[in-house]
Amino acid sequence: MQTPVDKYGIPGVTTFEYTKIIGLENIEFGKNIIIDDFVFIYAKKRIKIGNNVHIASFTSITGGECFIMEDFSGLSSGVRIFTGSEDFQESGFGNPTIDEKYRNTRRAPIRIGKFCVIGANSVILPGVTLGEGATVGAGSVVTKNLEPWGIYIGNRKIGDRDKSGVLENYNKFLLEN
Repeated sequence: MQTPVDKYGIPGVTTFEYTKIIGLENIEFGKNIIIDDFVFIYAKKRIKIGNNVHIASFTSITGGECFIMEDFSGLSSGVRIFTGSEDFQESGFGNPTIDEKYRNTRRAPIRIGKFCVIGANSVILPGVTLGEGATVGAGSVVTKNLEPWGIYIGNRKIGDRDKSGVLENYNKFLLEN
């Protein structure tokens, strides 16, 4: 079992020895957040992480654009949040070792709504918004917005979450806390 080490001293946030956060001054944290070992967050622009959020081991949040993760959401192990990516279809070439003017970089904010769960080893690409309660199955690559309360494998909706059941359980939580 991991032992928290309060590596960054962020009120209401539990981190561990191998949690890595760059750009801490660009991040707004809620409370009751757990960021596991081997998570990498690189905040070149604003990142907002809500209350009661879990970010599991081997997850990364990078790309140079804004990211918002709302309350009661979770990123399972190995999730990749890319707010920026290279597009090699046109004349752009290279990587961060060359000037931006020679590259075809696409950067766009990502928003993960309240009550969302992203399955292990999934990838969320720039510009995507996940509606409240959306759930993404393990190993998915999400390239477009997902509607609220859907269950998705990649971009394909395979079912609906029990919105009334989740909200009823949430209201019980609020009464007890």
